[in-house]
Amino acid sequence: MKTYKEIKIKTEPFDVDLLSGFLWQLDIDGINEFDDYLLVFISENKSVSLEEINLLMEKLVEDKFINSFDIEFQTLEEKNWNEEYEKNVKVVEVTEKIVIKPSFKEYNPKPNQLVITIDPKMSFGTGDHATTKLILSHLEKIVKGNEFVLDVGSGTGILGITAVKLGAAKAICIDNDEWCYLNGNENVKMNELNEKVDVRLCEIKDVEEKDFDLILANINKPILINIVDDLKIKFKKEGTLILSGLLNIDEIDIISLYESKGFVLNDKSQLEEWIALVFKTNS
Repeated sequence: MKTYKEIKIKTEPFDVDLLSGFLWQLDIDGINEFDDYLLVFISENKSVSLEEINLLMEKLVEDKFINSFDIEFQTLEEKNWNEEYEKNVKVVEVTEKIVIKPSFKEYNPKPNQLVITIDPKMSFGTGDHATTKLILSHLEKIVKGNEFVLDVGSGTGILGITAVKLGAAKAICIDNDEWCYLNGNENVKMNELNEKVDVRLCEIKDVEEKDFDLILANINKPILINIVDDLKIKFKKEGTLILSGLLNIDEIDIISLYESKGFVLNDKSQLEEWIALVFKTNS
């Protein structure tokens, strides 16, 4: 019988978005969010260890994001992941216009609301995390129609799907995680966008297209630093880049790096500790 680790994490103070954002950077299978703690699931074939999680939490204390933490874990027989997740996932009204809902929840949309159906399962991108909300809010303002979009580190495919629903002509969603690839394709099919959203299992260096109008990247700081040159060459002469997955303490470093590569900061926003940066490029 296959087993998995169930890790209960409590912190003081408890910030569910902050913790989830950091934990999703590790090789975990999923997170269930509760009022005052998180449950992290790690299957036996994953490489992440309890020591790595403990080191992450110690780093959060050192950087003064939290004052203290408590970790409990147990090894259990594998269960139905989707059933566990469905107990907690909810409809998210990101803006007055954009609503993210799972297929198994009922929602009566208001006039002019755009409802995106996303079943996240174990992929990052429920619409509830601050970084996703930030990018979606920018998308609502930026997408004017007929854009060619690239979503790097696409997770559930939520950003590419929403961009097309807002009027973009086509989106390519890439992720190097096979589960995200499968889940992204499921979500594309649910939203009836198979002809307009192309989900690929690859990294940005594998993308041959170099004529994107809009590129989205909701990834952590180290990866955004590593792929800056790859992002730059994927644009048409003029384009827009939206970055998130960043904390407010990352702002100066990321802006400095990207401006040194020819990007021009055009807009930025913040929600809790998280930020989104909007750049323009004209070369």
